[in-house]
Amino acid sequence: MKVIVDQHKCVASGQCVLTAPEVFDQREEDGIVVLLAENPPEDMADEVRQATVLCPAQAIWVEEQEKQEDKE
Repeated sequence: MKVIVDQHKCVASGQCVLTAPEVFDQREEDGIVVLLAENPPEDMADEVRQATVLCPAQAIWVEEQEKQEDKE
């Protein structure tokens, strides 16, 4: 899983931080999203997907990546 954020779309609602604080943070000065983990661990996948759904500005999206064993 690769997480992508568009800081220009972000409206600083903080829903992502509340949902997945290990992956997202907010800048002090304006509350805009800061990505802490571009490739979060698999056990965070559900929280990251939920943050994507909850983002009112649709400023977060996820690129699903094939698991290594699927490629072999």
